[in-house]
Amino acid sequence: MESPLRPVPDEPVLRLESRRGTGGPTLIVADVHLGLGGNRDRPAGPPEASGPRLAERLVSVARATGSSTIVIAGDVKHPIVGTPAPLRPVVFDFFGALLAEGLTVELVPGNHDVGLVRWLPAEVLVHSPRGIVRDGVGIFHGHRWPSNAVLRSSRLVTGHLHPGFRLAPTADDPTGKRRCWVRVAIDRRPKPTRRPARHAPLAAREIVVLPAFNPIAGTEALNREKPARGRSFLWHRFLARGTPRAYLLDGTDLGPLATASDRPGTSAAPSRSRRDR
Repeated sequence: MESPLRPVPDEPVLRLESRRGTGGPTLIVADVHLGLGGNRDRPAGPPEASGPRLAERLVSVARATGSSTIVIAGDVKHPIVGTPAPLRPVVFDFFGALLAEGLTVELVPGNHDVGLVRWLPAEVLVHSPRGIVRDGVGIFHGHRWPSNAVLRSSRLVTGHLHPGFRLAPTADDPTGKRRCWVRVAIDRRPKPTRRPARHAPLAAREIVVLPAFNPIAGTEALNREKPARGRSFLWHRFLARGTPRAYLLDGTDLGPLATASDRPGTSAAPSRSRRDR
């Protein structure tokens, strides 16, 4: 029997129940981007996206759900290469707050996590960037090929894409862009080939893409535009194998996703190179 895998209502957090019947659920998040919007005088960033506030949110969800483990599926910090000196205590204190709650904390590194490990508390369990399998669910960041064990999982969880959905703008929300979940029912398998395979075939019947945990992280309005270069790998190699469907954090079903290039009468414009947020 597969372990239940459900979004936590109104939070960009996925809850995975243990199928072993022991221990609490595991919470899965991605794209924390500590330091986003920060500067030398305020390295933690603005209050709503600061390290202490993000740690507080995670601890609150863990308490409410009785969870015992947190898995971060990549991009703990925002600077891509290295960890600037002012950000190092922010990173350490973020994990320290989770560990002080008695939580087990694990990390699958993302593309922004270069040079991060040396600044983490020793208790944080760091995995390969190729992902892990937890209770039958493969978890990876989404910027590179996952391991064969992850590819053979029946369900996959990933981040990296920063999925969003653009709605009509309002006075309170002038951009109209909201973070969203993406769930993909896999209905297309790769064509048979005689060439030796470099990777195991994708066995998953479903892929879940996590919204960015950081509330000010940039989002891709997937109903209006193609994913930016750097995130298009995940879209073309994995999500294009099935039918993506978007959901707001409150569970509202936004329906199937179709990028601008998929719509009749539109031409596929090349993706502009934008720095990964």
